[in-house]
Amino acid sequence: MRAGSCHSISPRGSRFKLQIKIEFCLSSRSSEAETEMRGRSGGGAGGRCDRRVSPRWMVILCVCSFSLGMLLTDKFWAFPDANNPVVSSSRRQEQELQIISEDCTTKRKHAEEKDVMGEVSRTHEAIQCDMLNIRSLDKAISTLQMELAAKRSSRGLIGRDGPPSTEALTEKRKKAFVVVGINTAFSSRKRRDSVRATWMPQGGKLQLLEQEKGIVVRFTIGHSATSHSILDKAIDSEEAQHNDFLRLEHVEGYHELSAKTKIFFSTAVAIWDADFYVKVDDDVHVNLGMLATTLARHRSKPRTYIGCMKSGPVLSDRNAKYHEPEYWKFGEDGNKYFRHATGQIYAISKDLATYISINQPILHKYANEDVSLGSWFIGLEVEYIDERNMCCGTPPDCEWKAQAGNVCIASFDWSCSGICKSVEKIKGVHQRCGEEDGAVWSALF
Repeated sequence: MRAGSCHSISPRGSRFKLQIKIEFCLSSRSSEAETEMRGRSGGGAGGRCDRRVSPRWMVILCVCSFSLGMLLTDKFWAFPDANNPVVSSSRRQEQELQIISEDCTTKRKHAEEKDVMGEVSRTHEAIQCDMLNIRSLDKAISTLQMELAAKRSSRGLIGRDGPPSTEALTEKRKKAFVVVGINTAFSSRKRRDSVRATWMPQGGKLQLLEQEKGIVVRFTIGHSATSHSILDKAIDSEEAQHNDFLRLEHVEGYHELSAKTKIFFSTAVAIWDADFYVKVDDDVHVNLGMLATTLARHRSKPRTYIGCMKSGPVLSDRNAKYHEPEYWKFGEDGNKYFRHATGQIYAISKDLATYISINQPILHKYANEDVSLGSWFIGLEVEYIDERNMCCGTPPDCEWKAQAGNVCIASFDWSCSGICKSVEKIKGVHQRCGEEDGAVWSALF
């Protein structure tokens, strides 16, 4: 019963309180044992001394011992007070530390994301730079290949049965800005004279224009089907007088204009290393200064095809003027041609002219030479430039544009595919639509 009393009072204090209670109980048990032994060993009533402690005192002593232990240790089992300033301060510090930790984690994540995006951006820029370098390298390689092919083509032309021109035998390949080939025929002597009297410089001025401005202007013509015929001799005489022809290794004929166009570009590339090559008909008025200024704006572009772009109908009627024998290649009746420059005047850059020179034997010829030229560029990376100033009408159209400060490059009548009755009218067109005297000499390009 006493032992049970000691175990029933179990303090929830520290080790110190437990130790005091255990020692107190042990001492109580020891006292009881000692009293019993004395009772048993002592004799008689006087020899016995009953010093037993009553259970009530044992309970009181245990309670007092427990209270004393609690007071001595100053430890109470109680939940922390939320209003305690120490606890509140500790919680605030923990919350602040948690916020700072979360903020640092967020910043670190943002920094990592920025690093990743920056790396992606730098990689993208590096790829773009590599692509530009590759394009520049491809362009340089293409230019070198074109120049090599042009030289080979030049040697091949000179090595044929007859030279492409008299100049090819006596002159090396010259540097020029633009070569203008005026397409003409044996029967067009009056047209040539009307051009010489208006927009084409003559004599020493023609040579000076070539030397100072790099603008070469020549009438282009082949030879007759009969060698050394009277037609050829007439051209020889005219050439001796004006020195403004480019003779082609080509048999003249209206239905051979596509072949003549190929040979003109091939011959011109073999003689002159120019930035542009222009073909124009001998019944069209041209302002050379405006032409050179316009071409100069596209000088840095590779593979340029400049002219008044159109897409006319494919004519299957054999009686039509511009009948297309191969009309079936363009689909159903009523279809139109692919986009191409009108044949009165157009310009191509050096690499396109060189391409024609290299591939001349395998380039297909359609009935119309402007369609043929456009077909040669299909499938190539060519920039088409629709220059409407190259197809102005005759007065009053070109005159109004000139008065407004927009001088035309070329003027002709669409209804006649050139200036109607050009021999009589081209002088009036020149007076009303021509650029100022000396414009070509003062033009900056």
